[in-house]
Amino acid sequence: TLVPSISSTTYITCPADPKKTLGIKLPFLVMIIKNLKKYFTFEVQVLDDKNVRRRFRASNYQSTTRVKPFICTMPMRLDDGWNQIQFNLSDFTRRAYGTN
Repeated sequence: TLVPSISSTTYITCPADPKKTLGIKLPFLVMIIKNLKKYFTFEVQVLDDKNVRRRFRASNYQSTTRVKPFICTMPMRLDDGWNQIQFNLSDFTRRAYGTN
């Protein structure tokens, strides 16, 4: 999700149909993000081994991590210029929810 303000008016969804999945089995999500000095968040949803959809949201405007039953939100710091974000989906799922 690309966000020009906290109101989330600009975003990218992949795949375009939110009911479909990418079917990715690999444990890492790697993104190259340019810091535009604006509010930014990304969200990823995984299906764990209990067949529960879990969402993870990282943003540069949040200061604390919160774990709720279906979403985990966390702060993200971006350096100036380009940033490589490596998100270990399996590790975050295990640590936040105790599932795989």
